[in-house]
Amino acid sequence: MKKELYKIIVSALLFVIALIIPFQNIWINRGIYLLSYILIGYEIIIKAVKNIIKGEVFDENFLMSIATIGAFTIGEFPEAVAVMLFYQIGELFQDYAVDKSRDSISSLMNLRPEFANVLRNNAIEKIKPDEVSIGEIIIVKPGEKIALDGIIQEGSSFIDTKALTGEPTPKKVNAYDEVLSGCINLDGILKIKTTKKYENSTVYKILELVENASSKKSKSEKFITKFAKYYTPIVVIIAVLLAIIPPLFVKDTTFVDWLYRALSFLVVSCPCALVISIPLSFFGGIGGASKNGILIKGSNYLEALSSLETIVFDKTGTLTEGVFDVQKIEPLGISEEELLEIAAYAEWYSNHPIAKSIKNKYNKSAEEVRIKDVKEILGKGISANIDEKNVLIGNEKLMKEFNIKHEKSKDIGTVLYIAIDGNLSGTILISDKIKDDSVRCIRLIKESGIENTIMLTGDKKEIAEHISSELGIDVCHSELLPNGKVEKMEEMLKKKNSNKKVAFVGDGINDAPVLALADIGVAMGGLGSDSAIEAADIVIMTDEPSKISTAIKISKKTMRIVRENIVFAISVKILVLILSALGIATMWGAVFADVGVSIIAILNSLRMLNKKI
Repeated sequence: MKKELYKIIVSALLFVIALIIPFQNIWINRGIYLLSYILIGYEIIIKAVKNIIKGEVFDENFLMSIATIGAFTIGEFPEAVAVMLFYQIGELFQDYAVDKSRDSISSLMNLRPEFANVLRNNAIEKIKPDEVSIGEIIIVKPGEKIALDGIIQEGSSFIDTKALTGEPTPKKVNAYDEVLSGCINLDGILKIKTTKKYENSTVYKILELVENASSKKSKSEKFITKFAKYYTPIVVIIAVLLAIIPPLFVKDTTFVDWLYRALSFLVVSCPCALVISIPLSFFGGIGGASKNGILIKGSNYLEALSSLETIVFDKTGTLTEGVFDVQKIEPLGISEEELLEIAAYAEWYSNHPIAKSIKNKYNKSAEEVRIKDVKEILGKGISANIDEKNVLIGNEKLMKEFNIKHEKSKDIGTVLYIAIDGNLSGTILISDKIKDDSVRCIRLIKESGIENTIMLTGDKKEIAEHISSELGIDVCHSELLPNGKVEKMEEMLKKKNSNKKVAFVGDGINDAPVLALADIGVAMGGLGSDSAIEAADIVIMTDEPSKISTAIKISKKTMRIVRENIVFAISVKILVLILSALGIATMWGAVFADVGVSIIAILNSLRMLNKKI
């Protein structure tokens, strides 16, 4: 860009010298104009010639070349140089705008790790990440990027996940925590056992996703490409006819007059503003989304977000935490602490998620000598001998089987009944906790104009309806098998308005078929899930459902800017084309109309890079 800037400055100085200094010899004046023109325009002319040889005749290089050379032939030296000079200024401005847009996702592209410190034969070797095998130990020092996905074996530290998730607050990690490639280790030394090859790692998949995003064109971009393909040859033909036909029929006019009008017509007809600003708007939108921790796989998906009519949510792991948690402990005849301890001891040898939630709540080591005769009663619960007491823990069916007197709990969730020596001693309520962000998510989505919110889940009807009611979701379908979710999505797609879109939001682990089937598949909190990145069209890199409304806002803002640029550019073009044909607009006016429209459209597109959405 510096080289181009220097060329423009030198050419502009020569142009100003030729324009304001009254040289006695006219050939000196014309020579300076010509030197200024060659300096600024030779690359454009060479490109035009090369494209003509390839058969690509009608492009902006051809328009600029023929218009400026034509201006020289009729003696309009200042206009010829001015057309090329201002066109190149516009091109420089375009390059700057594209660079600014690229900067918006540069943090993602900087994720790529350059090396990994691998522990081999009791020595550390610095090698390329793609040469590291699964199960090897890598050492990550403070300030270094984590090169591959893995599990921490030794050490604790704060890691910077901002480039992956958009979250500015460092995350604390300890031994046995899973860490993702692309994060930056901030303070401690971490010894990590790799769990994936580099080509299957999170950072590699994200880089691949971002690099390929521009290949999936939106309808608007396809329209502009098609528009330019037909528009450019048409205006060239009109310009030729404008130069040849009127002089034959209009009195008191010359061929030079009409040639000047035709050349002005060619200058203003250049579709640069549209060809530059529309893709730039989408590129800026994708970049702005990435700053907010949202990966959008292509302009087509960014555009589709603006037409959303229905958003369908998975429940577990999407709107809820996806982990069982003890919500309430109700003892009968013993203390809350005693009831929890008995329950934890009874469940001590179980790996069921419910058992894990009770042990996590207890959060102490067990004296295993106190536990005897543990038996699992399939589909009902567990019987055990704790401190020489007969303990039953399980669902209502277990209580009925052993004739334990009890009242059915009215709590919504998984209720565990605990009986000691034949008497009910209390209940423990375990349920999947609603994410703190989920209520805000549904509210913001409705505020953004989405008409329908639907939840699909395999959970029990009463639990699903309770969560649906808490969140304010319009429709809830519960007790669905995986193929049932697919069937429901197929029904919605058949019933939808043809101009509207249906999105499915899932955790990306077991929802891949529905994610792929929906118009827009959104993976929530699925950064470490291969199926999320592969099946979804949009990946929310944090565990915040409310980011969906941010993505919708970015999409709508992008489409608003695209429409503004299309209407503004075409309107000004048509107006100045008519004025040029009538001889009212000079070539100077055509230059300022063309370059001015391009610059305004580019500036409008750059608004997408504003962090405030």
